[in-house]
Amino acid sequence: MFNKLIEKLSFSSDEKFDLLHTIDLHSHLIPAIDDGVKNLKQSISIIKQLQEMGFKKIITTPNIMRHRFPNSKNAILYRYEILKKELIKYNINIDLQVASEYYYDEHFLELINKKDLLTFGDNYVLFEFSFHVKPIGIAQVVFRLLELGYNPILAHPERYLFFNDIDDYYALKDLGLLFQINLVSLQGFYGKKAKKSAEEIINAGLVDFIGSDIHSEKYVDAFNKALKHKLYPKIFEKNYIKNDFL
Repeated sequence: MFNKLIEKLSFSSDEKFDLLHTIDLHSHLIPAIDDGVKNLKQSISIIKQLQEMGFKKIITTPNIMRHRFPNSKNAILYRYEILKKELIKYNINIDLQVASEYYYDEHFLELINKKDLLTFGDNYVLFEFSFHVKPIGIAQVVFRLLELGYNPILAHPERYLFFNDIDDYYALKDLGLLFQINLVSLQGFYGKKAKKSAEEIINAGLVDFIGSDIHSEKYVDAFNKALKHKLYPKIFEKNYIKNDFL
């Protein structure tokens, strides 16, 4: 339905690109809070580059991971305000918002039950698994999120090494999970396995959101190249991408 609507609008190919790619929902641009940018100078540089690519809104998502990045909501919001003031200082007019990328652990479960999550858009919550160990209790946690009115988004499903079959992804979608792929996966940025899985997820029509997951300058270069990848237009032919409805 969405693709038919886009066709009826009769935009040029460049205008379609602008229409569909003005919001990024996954990045690590608040300095010195996780494994993303190290200082405000790097943040400003990357945000300016994203703006030059045509992005109008950035929803940056610092990690909350108790064993490695034990950030709190208040700490993230405090540093977010500092970054916003820096954007004003440099006269950078872009809509910068903040949420978080939660790590699937006991602390995440505690925050869910307290309804103490940083969300964006339609009460979306972005979270990730361990890359190597398949988590337990996924169905129960997703059900709890939905029960409390959250809309859970799994970050970069293509990167998890324990998912080896497209049926694994269908099973997750059946639980009510939304998928956000990292566009740079198409470039082989995370290796052959992630590249292959990203292509399978795209071709199966399971993608809901696209993210940059930018941590540093090298990610910006890869992301820019991925925007020109031959598979990039196919994402929108086969999937209902919701980025620009945030």
